[in-house]
Amino acid sequence: MLFLVSIERERVTRERLRDLAVFERLYGNPSKSSTEIAVKKFCRTLSAADVQASDVRPLPVLEETLRYLLSLLDSKEHPFEVVHDFIFDRTRSIRQDLSIQNLANERVIYLYEEMVKFHVISHERLQSCSGTSISSMHHLNMEQLAKTLTSLYNIYDANRKPDYIYENEAEFRSLYVLLHLNPSSGVMGEPLSLWFRKLTFALVKSKEICFVRNLLRLYRMGNYKNFLSRTASEATYLQYCISEHHIREMRLVAVQYINNVCYKLQPYPLLRLSQNLKMKFVYFRSWMLNLYAMSVVLRHVLILMGSLFYP
Repeated sequence: MLFLVSIERERVTRERLRDLAVFERLYGNPSKSSTEIAVKKFCRTLSAADVQASDVRPLPVLEETLRYLLSLLDSKEHPFEVVHDFIFDRTRSIRQDLSIQNLANERVIYLYEEMVKFHVISHERLQSCSGTSISSMHHLNMEQLAKTLTSLYNIYDANRKPDYIYENEAEFRSLYVLLHLNPSSGVMGEPLSLWFRKLTFALVKSKEICFVRNLLRLYRMGNYKNFLSRTASEATYLQYCISEHHIREMRLVAVQYINNVCYKLQPYPLLRLSQNLKMKFVYFRSWMLNLYAMSVVLRHVLILMGSLFYP
């Protein structure tokens, strides 16, 4: 059996302290768990010098643990922020065990790619959550996403073969560019001008990197039409999740541009606007109503309120 908590004394201690997440409670009992559902917590003070061999889970256990954690991602029994908080902590613990053992092979690359996916999906889903702690959760998630990507890139480089790109490497490299579309976003990392210089020629010429370089150019030019069109037709799921904030931003820019240049006495066709913004009409109507409710953009009413309900 693969024990998800490799240190039995940790489980016993957390049972005594009632320090069990909802996913670790046996039959809902807050003071009882088992080796099948308890997962080793992240320990901030743990260092390679202090750790014993029995304290660290071997790679097969880490692989099984991550599979179990990611199986909880679509759980409907609890709010997403509860699911995220649990997986967030336990994947940090997995990365800690990998780092202590200095593991860096193709199996480890897969683990890091899966953990990056978790943070990217959380980035998208947390934006639809509400609560006083969501802002801090989103900030911490972005912070760990940047760190996990950095570790993944280091492992790619450590295992580099001449003129070879790992199967998913170009897509995961492209996420760095999308995180830095806006220079004032505050995301950790070196400037893109320096980052691009470190890529191999094969990566620079890859479809994924060429795509995000074009998006970068369109975003900074304010070319909303081509930016929205390219993301809608070419972005992968992970790229779209990372870009979603910028997509919303460009849609606001588009409405401002149209508002400034259109003839004020002639309402702009709502269906045409939804097509330009690459939004399904049913979602577009609620989006426009939110703009009106928040008084975000329009200086002049270009679209009659009645047309929001009767296309």
